[in-house]
Amino acid sequence: MSENVVHLHKDTNPVPEPAAVTTLTVVPEPAPTVPVPLWIRSGHAIHAAVTHETTKTTARAIARHTLYVAGGARIASKRTWDGRTASRYERMLRAAEAAGNHEVAAEWEERGQHFREARHRRRMDLLHSPIDAAKGVAVTAGMGVGSLVALGTVMAVATKDVTQVVTPLMATIEFINLLITIVQVVWGPALTIGPFLALLALWAVGKHQQAAPQWALPANVRSSEGEPITPSIVVKALRDLGVPALRNAIKDMGDAGASMLGPIRIAGCGVEVDVTLPSGVSTIEVQNRRRKLAENLTRHEHEVFITIPQAARTVRLWVADSGALDEPIGPSPLVTDETMTADYAKGRAPWGQDLRGDAAGLSVYQRHLLITGLSNQGKTAALRALALWLALDRSVEFWVGDLKGVGDWAMCDGLATRLIQGPTDDHVIQVTEMLEDAVEEMNRRLQAPPGTQFPALIVIVDEAQVAFMCPVKDEDKRPYGGSSSTSRYFMAARKVHNQGRAVNVLLWQGTQDPTDQNLPKMVREGAHTRASLALGTESQARMALGDKAVDGGAAPNLLRPGLDKGTLVIASDGIEIPKGQSSITVRTHYISTDDATAIANRAKALRDEVTTLHLIERGEERDPLADIAAVLGDKPRLKTQDVLKRLTALNEDAYGAWSFTDLTRVLDGTGAEAYKSDGRMVIGRDRVMRALANRDTDGSASADG
Repeated sequence: MSENVVHLHKDTNPVPEPAAVTTLTVVPEPAPTVPVPLWIRSGHAIHAAVTHETTKTTARAIARHTLYVAGGARIASKRTWDGRTASRYERMLRAAEAAGNHEVAAEWEERGQHFREARHRRRMDLLHSPIDAAKGVAVTAGMGVGSLVALGTVMAVATKDVTQVVTPLMATIEFINLLITIVQVVWGPALTIGPFLALLALWAVGKHQQAAPQWALPANVRSSEGEPITPSIVVKALRDLGVPALRNAIKDMGDAGASMLGPIRIAGCGVEVDVTLPSGVSTIEVQNRRRKLAENLTRHEHEVFITIPQAARTVRLWVADSGALDEPIGPSPLVTDETMTADYAKGRAPWGQDLRGDAAGLSVYQRHLLITGLSNQGKTAALRALALWLALDRSVEFWVGDLKGVGDWAMCDGLATRLIQGPTDDHVIQVTEMLEDAVEEMNRRLQAPPGTQFPALIVIVDEAQVAFMCPVKDEDKRPYGGSSSTSRYFMAARKVHNQGRAVNVLLWQGTQDPTDQNLPKMVREGAHTRASLALGTESQARMALGDKAVDGGAAPNLLRPGLDKGTLVIASDGIEIPKGQSSITVRTHYISTDDATAIANRAKALRDEVTTLHLIERGEERDPLADIAAVLGDKPRLKTQDVLKRLTALNEDAYGAWSFTDLTRVLDGTGAEAYKSDGRMVIGRDRVMRALANRDTDGSASADG
């Protein structure tokens, strides 16, 4: 027992071991939950129920149908008032006076007077009608009783029964009694149902006229995007245009402005209506608010066009069907009809469609052409489409200068007599010389015997602004670009514009982003046909089309860059323009490069083989300075003309088309420039050899560095 105790004592006092480290994690007690008051929860539930879409739709429906009744009552009362009084004639009279149409005003005044006279006669007749009615009833009753008694007498004689005398009379009395009984039976329910039927009739009138606020109408009715154009919509759009004189005039018109409108006509993918503005309102006030007018008509700005017709104080509105102008038009007849040919003198190029959806054909006979617009809007495609159509007339000759040089006119190789493609100053120089050659051809034709007929020569310069902005000068210090009297391209264009039309030498130019610097005024006004794609400002639109067209409603600056690509505003007597307008908007057919190549091949098949002169060839790489030194040989100097001849003999492909300008370009800045000797421009051998040595030394030093 004692051992056990000792043993327990030892076990209960062991050698202490290192204490284990214990990590304590303090868990915060959760915050006490505050109960949300019942009234707050109820408020949230009520708010959710009230703002739920089903609740709003139901409330809108109840309000709508209730307001249909009120609106129907208002419409019915107005119709009744108009039918009983002369208010209708008064409204039409005031409308005619506000529109300044005094003849129509006098006519409505006369009609109103006739109405009042007829109403006065009816009222006077009512004063005598009770006596006349009593007399009529007495006479009718007496005759009726007499007829019934006579009929009864006949029946009594026939039946030998004297009681039959009163039988017809009693039958009539019984029938009247039956009618009275029926009325007594029906009268009570009719008094009960009648008001409901009247309310139903008013509701039907209000529903038919949509006589409820916009917020109460169904979503499909409330959304007016693309809604049809009606007279009331047009008048409301004009009223809300922000022109006080127009708003007040419409308010004073008895017909609410309806007399301002002509018939609304279907016009292609939209409608057209003429609006005669009231006195005191200018057409320019409407033109300057095109965007607001379009929005009032539930259209985008590009879907509304405002032009000025021939009638005074009138604007013509063309309103497209919503989204119609964003749909592409069909392919060009040049693509779909492989048998099509052209006639320069009498034909019309199928250029596209006007806004009414009608084919727009352009006559190019003896008309210079200018097409301008912002970059990448379809200028080259539109210009090329005209050229491709005219190429199907085998008698027409083409000289083409493409100062962009990316292959847009490559299909003219073998079709055009001359084809220059490239954007450099060298290409500008050669395009200028080509245009000067056209001036010489024009002069030759002008000096021919009277009556001589000449085939058309079409000189096409695409990206002509490059030529006008070229800074290079020739050996006589005459600039190729610019718009001065010494500018070579400018003067050549002016000469062709002045007299070329008479002998069928025509200039077609395509430019972009016009300014007075890259499209001089005298050149742009020399074109008979002026067409513009989308532009940035109204001042550019005036440069492109002229003041008359822009003042008449032409607005290429309102076309949408990128979205209205290929849409042209055209001012020309070569295209059919609606009477009274000064321009027309045409959506041109797009002809792809592959289709253009196919059309060009058809045109080539109609002609004899044409050798196209390329004034700049890309062949063997030459060293012009070394070649000049080679052709000088041991001569101390040679005239520039002789140097050019020797270079041509050395390599005709490289130097056959060279002129003094090319020599100047190569030698300029080398110290070997041409100089005068004995009054002739010459090139010195020593100077050329020194320039070669200096160039080689500079090249070696650069390589070592």
